[in-house]
Amino acid sequence: MASQKSKAGMVNRFLGHVLPGIIRPMHALWNEVIGFIFIVLAIWAAPSAWRNVRLVDGNSESFFKAAISVAFALLMAYFGISSFLRARKISRS
Repeated sequence: MASQKSKAGMVNRFLGHVLPGIIRPMHALWNEVIGFIFIVLAIWAAPSAWRNVRLVDGNSESFFKAAISVAFALLMAYFGISSFLRARKISRS
């Protein structure tokens, strides 16, 4: 019985040292991948947003289309940048 307890203790100590070394880089990588996806979405939406802003002619429909497309592009850029900053914070801790 004593040898089983010592083996379980050794396994717990081993996992306690190894898992944080694996989980932290995986967490940072996850944030970098998500950040990349959001940045790609922002870049993909930017030409449409620019086109809609240029086509605003004073009526509410064109203004609404421009506002929604600009808001989407800016929101995706914000999420992407904040995700990269979060990944940097995780990797430095």
